[in-house]
Amino acid sequence: MSAPIAAGAKTAGIAGIVACVAALAWYLGSPLFIRTTVNEAFPTPGPNVVVGSSASPGVPAATAAVAAPRTLASGELGYVDAIHNGMGTVLLVRTGDAVTLRVENVAITTAPDVHVSLSRDTGGKWSEATSVYLGPLKATNGSFNYTVPPGADVSLGRSVVVWCRQFSVLVTWADLR
Repeated sequence: MSAPIAAGAKTAGIAGIVACVAALAWYLGSPLFIRTTVNEAFPTPGPNVVVGSSASPGVPAATAAVAAPRTLASGELGYVDAIHNGMGTVLLVRTGDAVTLRVENVAITTAPDVHVSLSRDTGGKWSEATSVYLGPLKATNGSFNYTVPPGADVSLGRSVVVWCRQFSVLVTWADLR
């Protein structure tokens, strides 16, 4: 009787190992095949600011002129290797007092736990201590925005880095000019 029990335990053990390997393969490989798309509008200045008040009812108050969005720097996403790369444009855009990183018409390969930072370095190099963290990657395809935190010195931003934190791997980057 012990021989059939041992054979059943062995089969269950092998099935458990196969299931674990399949789950691990899916976790590591699925980001290479699963694509997501986000399309956000180009950043625009906030509503006009009312200056003063109207002396007569029905007469609108004067409004302040709102500056059009201005591109501070731009760059093209780069190729790291066959698995980690991106295509598309990144722009640093000033709209009034706010600065936004605009990622336009991109196709980015991904991995688990991918994040975006504004770096003081170029060529895909960065340091967490000297970079401005912008957030997790919103999508692998499309056009979307990241708000640069107020007070961040964007003049020090020389590149945008897309990084897989979990495996410490560069996914793509764009040097800014």
